[in-house]
Amino acid sequence: MGNSDSKLVFKQGVLKLSEPKTISPDDTYWTGYWKLPESSEDVFSLFSPADVRRARDASLGNVETLLSVLISRLIALRHLPAFPDPDLAPPREALNCVRVLTRILPFLYETDHLETWEDQFFWQRRVRQAADGSNHKPEVLFDGSNSDGLEGKQKDGKDDSMEYDRPLGEELIDALIDLLFYTDFTIPRAEQSKEKVTYAIWQNGVGCNVPMQASKEMESNRTEVLRLLLTLSSRSLYMPAHLVPTKGVKALTYITTCPDKQIVLSLLCSQLNTALQYTTSTWRVPYDHMLYKSPKQVHVSYCLQLLLVLLLYPIPDNGQDPPLKNYFRHFLGRLHRQQDFDFLVDGMLRTLNQPIQASSSYLPGSQKSLEWTPEMFMLFWEALQCNKRFRSYILDSKQGPEFAILVITYALDNKADASKQGVVRMCVFILQTLSTEPTFGKNINKTLPTQANLPTSVRIPEFSGTYADFLIISIHALITTSKGKFDAIYPALLATVNNVAPYLQNLNAQSSHKLLQLFASMSAPSFLLANETNYALLQSLLESINAIVEHQYPSNRIFVRTVLKGRKRFEALRSFTLESGQAEIERLHRQNKESSNASDELVSPARPRHGSIDNARSPQSTRTPSLSNVPEEGGTFTIGDDEESDEESEREPVATPSYSSPSIHESQIPSRSSSLDEPLPTQLRGMSEKARGKMPANQYAFSRQSSSTSLSSHAAAIMSPTVGFSPSAHWIESWLPTLPLHTTLTLLESSSNASTSIPPKILPPAIEPSPPRIHLFSWTPLALGWYESLLWGFIFTAEMVVQKGTVGVWNGTNIRLFKVEQTAASGPSLTKPMGAVDAVGSNLVQRIGKLGVRNETAPARGSVRDV
Repeated sequence: MGNSDSKLVFKQGVLKLSEPKTISPDDTYWTGYWKLPESSEDVFSLFSPADVRRARDASLGNVETLLSVLISRLIALRHLPAFPDPDLAPPREALNCVRVLTRILPFLYETDHLETWEDQFFWQRRVRQAADGSNHKPEVLFDGSNSDGLEGKQKDGKDDSMEYDRPLGEELIDALIDLLFYTDFTIPRAEQSKEKVTYAIWQNGVGCNVPMQASKEMESNRTEVLRLLLTLSSRSLYMPAHLVPTKGVKALTYITTCPDKQIVLSLLCSQLNTALQYTTSTWRVPYDHMLYKSPKQVHVSYCLQLLLVLLLYPIPDNGQDPPLKNYFRHFLGRLHRQQDFDFLVDGMLRTLNQPIQASSSYLPGSQKSLEWTPEMFMLFWEALQCNKRFRSYILDSKQGPEFAILVITYALDNKADASKQGVVRMCVFILQTLSTEPTFGKNINKTLPTQANLPTSVRIPEFSGTYADFLIISIHALITTSKGKFDAIYPALLATVNNVAPYLQNLNAQSSHKLLQLFASMSAPSFLLANETNYALLQSLLESINAIVEHQYPSNRIFVRTVLKGRKRFEALRSFTLESGQAEIERLHRQNKESSNASDELVSPARPRHGSIDNARSPQSTRTPSLSNVPEEGGTFTIGDDEESDEESEREPVATPSYSSPSIHESQIPSRSSSLDEPLPTQLRGMSEKARGKMPANQYAFSRQSSSTSLSSHAAAIMSPTVGFSPSAHWIESWLPTLPLHTTLTLLESSSNASTSIPPKILPPAIEPSPPRIHLFSWTPLALGWYESLLWGFIFTAEMVVQKGTVGVWNGTNIRLFKVEQTAASGPSLTKPMGAVDAVGSNLVQRIGKLGVRNETAPARGSVRDV
């Protein structure tokens, strides 16, 4: 279909599909769908969304026949001995079947009333006339409405004239997986091998030491098949997030529960090795990414995305005994060789460091940052959660602190971007996952050698300290500069500090000061009385301070001295009452009204250097009700930005999404308490190492089967604030006596002089160290829905911009997993000029218009947005 006339023939055939007249399955009309197109661009440009919807709504029978003949043709080609012979069994015909199926399926998924039809068509067993011994192929008859009765006949053996086939969806998936390993189509021919399908691993790495020399054409074919498998798996895009983990996707259930070990391992290792083996060229033409999209990068991104879709998929519990197992996740958890772990870590670090290196290039923008770094973080997180050997390998080596720095770097670098809030949240939970092991807390006491390889936006001015110091200062920055956008992950951030606190040594003045700043902010009346669960954050922070004092007193003299300087705050908290808190809030309101400059003071005049750290890392912004820098000295509850201005107190709360997903455009900023409704992994009450060791094997901290019934009411309350909260004296009495103030107050009382900050030489005998406690999180169904929506948001965004290699599979469809904001399509630019190709397209549209076809306007460009 190399000229406009042949494209017109294909377009006319597409229009015929929506006519009321039923087209027979034997009609030669159907052959045009696999013979005429020459590329995926032909299919997606000439088979428009309007064409698909028109055919779906006006003539579903023809669409059903189209699907049947395409799948039948694809399966037939896969079994032909001559395939992929260009003359006898052209590979282009198989590719065109794949392309048309990829085009149609999303528009069938988006319509709720077709769900029953879809289930019957793809996933019900089919019946056909039994073969009579002749050579002709029996005709497949779809009869979804009577499938139960037919199956009954089969069981009873009463109808010998009928045969029963597997569901069409299963046969399609089997054929596609075979095509991924098909000789001369997607893999090169192996020596002394006569098999057409060889489950050989595509790249060297895990399970393979010899690289496969596949041609660019083979990789391109593989890319098209991977895209269709992703499309088949994308049923989740058209469900609300809370239904995804419980309802499931039949295509993914079938793939992930495949009992054939060879198929699972070949597909798992092929995708894993391809994603981790990729390296950018050592020399490239600057700004070449503005002219075209590398087919290799598209191939790698599809491999990583489909791999994650399979690994993350939670198989719905439908009462099977034993329950179905996700074998992709299972075998990833079985990796154990050190060379495999070396390969995983090298590939992950190379990918995650590439955007940082590209941003520091001498020619800004000359190198394109890899787009799948969020997906690589997901892969790292999945490996940590499902493979305890890999987790031990990371934490026992120097890579643990390096990964922690990378995670916090991406969180800090993206915190100001409303479209990357999901990435920030994910990074925080990765950090908490690392912190649950004592080895991590011990390893971060090593000195951070340099910040030169970090983006300037996350560097700490005049910093000299350990990984732990950098971590604490960065966590402080995430909390105090987020303007309330990340209040849902405050518990996870404080849990991370709590997990590492018993092992922290030689904290410097900056990190010690930041911890006490957080205490000052969280002990302020304006914070404690703003929400019925904010005291729990203060409690968690106090536990961290206690753990440092109790377990590492001799090696943290600077930190202890800083605690002693905050004597007034600790003593005032002990005698806190509702009346004193409200009086302090009222005093600060009057102070703000009397002095217009007071509300702009973010740091203490006595400590400008420390207060400037966060200002250097992020741009200045107007004050919000969130936590912020506070002066170290001053009144008992003098706190800078914790007080809301009159405008902020009168502002209506902004509705907050129930989950987070990537977007391109800035969304509304949530209020302080609004994002607490995020269905993120839920924090569990801290447990000792001894109690953790007694946990059942299937209820490990990061198991997908972790029961939400084990959550304490305290942890659940943190994530479920009450609307219209009004503090009372009884409410304060319910939690104030439980605050862990004994350690700090005892330390203050034992100080030699109340007017100085000289700590005792040894830990006071009255302070008895409590066992370190590990703060875990639990995966609930709602949290899994958020996680799935995050992944599919990455996939949708990567496919949304149509370039060479990406076709916009889901563009223009009715996505329900997250909100897609429509924006006007941009005109020609330096990077996207309009030239001869556009002239050909315009001429084609005009000629089609003369045939009486309505000229569809160009679709608006979409962007994923938090909802």
